[in-house]
Amino acid sequence: MYMIYFVTANSSSWLDSYNVFNMNTANFGPSTISLMNQSGLANPGQALLSIMDNNSWPIYVTGPYQIVFQLAHPFQYFLGLTIVFAGLIFDSQYVLEHGGPGTATAINSFFNQNPIPGTGPYEFSHVAEQSYALFTQNPNYWGANLTPQQIQANPFLDPGHVKNVVINYKTDDISRYTDLSTGKAQVAVIEAQDWNSIVPNPKFVYYQVPKYSALEALFSLNTKLYPTNITDVRQAIVHAINYSDLISKAFLGQGQELIAPEYPIYGQYYNTPGLQPYQYNLTLAKQYLSEANITNMPSITYTASSTTVWQGIAGQVIQADLAQIGITVNLNLVPYAQCQTYQGTYTYNLQLLKNSSVASQIAIPGCGPWGPSELTPADAWTDFVSNRSTIGNVADYSNPVVETAINSFFDSQNTTYIQGLLTKAQTQLYNDAPLITIGLGLWLVDGSIVWQKGVINSFLVDPLTTGTDTMPILNTITFG
Repeated sequence: MYMIYFVTANSSSWLDSYNVFNMNTANFGPSTISLMNQSGLANPGQALLSIMDNNSWPIYVTGPYQIVFQLAHPFQYFLGLTIVFAGLIFDSQYVLEHGGPGTATAINSFFNQNPIPGTGPYEFSHVAEQSYALFTQNPNYWGANLTPQQIQANPFLDPGHVKNVVINYKTDDISRYTDLSTGKAQVAVIEAQDWNSIVPNPKFVYYQVPKYSALEALFSLNTKLYPTNITDVRQAIVHAINYSDLISKAFLGQGQELIAPEYPIYGQYYNTPGLQPYQYNLTLAKQYLSEANITNMPSITYTASSTTVWQGIAGQVIQADLAQIGITVNLNLVPYAQCQTYQGTYTYNLQLLKNSSVASQIAIPGCGPWGPSELTPADAWTDFVSNRSTIGNVADYSNPVVETAINSFFDSQNTTYIQGLLTKAQTQLYNDAPLITIGLGLWLVDGSIVWQKGVINSFLVDPLTTGTDTMPILNTITFG
């Protein structure tokens, strides 16, 4: 974890903006890595061992089998940080033996084609970037001899049912559909271009996201850029959009409008005041716009990825809807990589406002669908509406009522207290209207994982539906 801290330039946001540790006492850098290289980690020298068991550091060890995480404040969801992005656990010794982690400005690229080995049921045999990855069953998998009963109790531990798995990287949807149809591929990601060939065909099965999941698409309304910096304008926009039409056209009819920013899966923290999603109401929208008292309404910009079909369609729907209340929307569709450069930390986003060619009134956080970075109820709040956000707060939104509620996740273990603050924060957000949130029904918004009935029997997927991994969990695939 200190290696991750190091390659993020010892950034305060190194743990995906979860400031649960006091890192001021940690002094991890090139000299520490040098000590690690001298003795290795399995049998550390005395100088290295004195660092490893230094209990003034936030993370330290008490022996070869115990690690201590010393939190700056109580955070009852800490274990949710040990997965996905923030909880990236890897063999540090392997990293040391192959050049180390690199630096924040020059991360070691060796691992791009030589992935760090793990302890799971499959391991990489070969990687060809932008082409394919070959996985082989791990002969040293610790769970190779688990009983059927043990596997049934936790299917994610299954040792797997085939020896080799090839994952081909193909950007063209027609190629993926052709491979799936001809049996060249057993599972494929199919999107909008070929989706109409999937749904009516009885030989295909596709993955649907559970309604309680945390996968969503968001549209941010910039709270610092004119004219969406006016609350009445944002309220006019959120009531001028026909959400049924938006979901039908951009999300293939599979989705639901949510109360931003939280996910329904966190029931005790989701929509604590019991608000209703924004309703399509042109009369109310026009009323809000009139109350904004703008003499000459300027056009506003919608920025999104040009290489993602649903984002362009969503822009067209929003453009047509806002035209009905007299707001002209200019669509600024740019390549995905370029779209991402238009977004960053909360501070970075504020700086972008000075560049009129980059700043926009409506944008999609992350330039794509969004799943939780970590398994905590603070995740969406931290990402989308806090001033500690690393990328998701494209609305440039910060409000003291909301910030206080977010902080309560980290300084209290009293659920009732947190809920009380969230109720105030949720009401504040709802009235400020910086976000529109659509809960997704398909993993890729306008597509999903597809397989042939009778070829694949079943499999499990990333339980967080984060988008970090849109493949089936390889070892859980069973064949019909």
